[in-house]
Amino acid sequence: MSSKLNNQNIMPRYSIIAILMTLVAIAVIFKTAYIMTAKRQYWTDVAARLKVDSVQVKPTRGNIYSSDGQLMASSLPEFKMFMDFMALHEAGNDSLWEAKLDSVATGLHMLFPNRSKEEFIAKLEEGRNKQSRHWAIWERRVPYSTYKEVMQLPIFNLSKYKSGFHAEEFNARRRPFTTLAQRTIGDMFGAKDTARCGLELSYDSILRGKNGIIHRRKVLNKYLSITDIPPEDGMDIVTTIDVGIQDLAERAVVDELKLINGNVGVAIVMEVATGDIKAIVNMEKCLDSNGEIFYAEAKNHAVSDLLEPGSVFKTASIMVALDDGVCDTNFVVETGGGVWNMYGRDMKDHNWRRGGYGTMRLPKSLEVSSNIGVSRIIDRFYHNNPEKYVQGLYDLGINCDLEIPIPGYSPAKIRMPKKDSRGKQYLNWSKTALPWMSIGYETQVPPISTLTFYNAIANNGKMMKPRFVKEVLKDGEVYMEFPPQVVEGHGQIAKPSTIATIQTILEHVVSQGLGKKAGSPSFKVAGKTGTAQIWSASGKTSAYLLSFAGYFPADKPRYSCIVCIQKDGTGSGGGMSGLVFHHISEGIMAQSLKLDATDARDTSSILIPQVKDGNLLAADYVLNHLGFNVSNGWSGMHAFGKPIWGVVNSDRRRTLSLVKKTQLQGSGVPDVKGMGARDAVYIMESKGIKVIINGRGKVVEQSIPAGNTIKKGQTCTLKLA
Repeated sequence: MSSKLNNQNIMPRYSIIAILMTLVAIAVIFKTAYIMTAKRQYWTDVAARLKVDSVQVKPTRGNIYSSDGQLMASSLPEFKMFMDFMALHEAGNDSLWEAKLDSVATGLHMLFPNRSKEEFIAKLEEGRNKQSRHWAIWERRVPYSTYKEVMQLPIFNLSKYKSGFHAEEFNARRRPFTTLAQRTIGDMFGAKDTARCGLELSYDSILRGKNGIIHRRKVLNKYLSITDIPPEDGMDIVTTIDVGIQDLAERAVVDELKLINGNVGVAIVMEVATGDIKAIVNMEKCLDSNGEIFYAEAKNHAVSDLLEPGSVFKTASIMVALDDGVCDTNFVVETGGGVWNMYGRDMKDHNWRRGGYGTMRLPKSLEVSSNIGVSRIIDRFYHNNPEKYVQGLYDLGINCDLEIPIPGYSPAKIRMPKKDSRGKQYLNWSKTALPWMSIGYETQVPPISTLTFYNAIANNGKMMKPRFVKEVLKDGEVYMEFPPQVVEGHGQIAKPSTIATIQTILEHVVSQGLGKKAGSPSFKVAGKTGTAQIWSASGKTSAYLLSFAGYFPADKPRYSCIVCIQKDGTGSGGGMSGLVFHHISEGIMAQSLKLDATDARDTSSILIPQVKDGNLLAADYVLNHLGFNVSNGWSGMHAFGKPIWGVVNSDRRRTLSLVKKTQLQGSGVPDVKGMGARDAVYIMESKGIKVIINGRGKVVEQSIPAGNTIKKGQTCTLKLA
């Protein structure tokens, strides 16, 4: 067949195909224009029915742990519950609602005794009459356990499309140790999931995580949530706080504040070698609604209080003189009868009414905390060159910006003398400035800076930066570490000979000076007392800042500690703050004792422990870790498992068995006899009953008998023995 004949046959076919494609294209364009104009409103309505939303999904906030892995802050799910009465109506369940309303209200009253059944009925009927799609069943958030119980009630146990029951989930911040180190760990702003203070705020970007995004598409009258970007949960942080030391320090401070009616109590414990903050206490006098006094953490005084430190500052002054070599420990200073006129202003020692100390050597001026002795030494050698003295303080690092990761922190403020343009007169200095600065006035130093300085002395001159967070964990693995850091430029704050001399003097302050109450018969303590008068902003009222800063054991320092107490009227830094220091140091050292239990065992020893009734998971966990075999125990971590309530029985063969006992059913007062305080309070408060505890041990008596009907606002007193 010729090519000419082929072309004649093929070309008409191509022409037909081209015409058809052109017609189709014209039809598509016409249809598109038609949809965009005439059918615009129709398709807009369809899109509205199949609405797609981009919704942010919040991640779970990271946990905060103590140095030994105990949970100090965590996010737990909480729920707000609602009814969609339109969905109930559309599902045709109005008659079922009317039939079961009384049962629903009765169940809600049992779970929330503060509101009567009749009030629940009225509230729910109000929402139904309004045909609300988002009517709150209970105004406040509830824990997961309560949410599950509500879901078991009639109607609510149906799917949300048939019942209208639905809930919103929130991440609630909880601290297992409640107020322990509250201002340091930090708080959150209620439902906003916004960090308020402390480490929660400083490490918010790490703890918060990243939001995810989902969109919702309606398919067959049901909304499906489709994940676009999954949320990234926050990472965990491990702090340097030791729960045992923190609890010990808080109790020691509060006990002393109650005894002397103090206003503010601060205590910080630091590990000498690393700078780790093992405890930080900030107790402040508060009044409840009844005018009763109690102590709580309302402000982080330990890092934010810029006050004149008083006599604990004298150590730095003497160190400057010793390190500059202008005098040594044999230098003799005259203090007279306890009153010395310094440029028209009287300087007084604490015993001026008893005739003062007379002539003394330099070490004794610190041992007895002589204002005159220290100020005369510094004034003699630095009066004409105060800049050198202040620079000496700077070299000691007491004014360094420690970059504390706690909101509100303020570095120390120690002013440097400045002369006018002609270099003849000081602009911000008077003749009395140097003597009073040398004994801790005319300066502003927060307790954390004072402690860091004393910690450097204990650490043979190496100044460690206070560390609050050791590492960041992601999915249980170390993601980021914060190793111990030396304060920049202060790897050696003074000559080794100066450090050795001041260490000896500080030990003598406790062994034979004014700091005796801070000492211990079991180990050596070194430190310095301090007392400073502080005035209100109006200048009309005054109080005293009583301090003790030191370290222990003095011969091989492990911990440094500062205690500061603010109180109205006079007091003794050694007698009050020193006594708190004593209790803290002895408690810490007692925790370090390693005893062999076999040394105390004899033929009459009872090898099976007495176990309190209560959470069997906790009992099983402890018994197994102590090496006792439990015949029918449970495995798992009691801290994260749902409690199993019951009793522990033992027989003559010295075996233990766990017996489960139903405890939380019904609306009656639970039986908590035989339980420890922790389990008893948990059970009572979960039923809405307030608890007052008297005594120690296990519950032997409860003021409201078990089985009684729970009444709104009821208080039960538990007697422990």
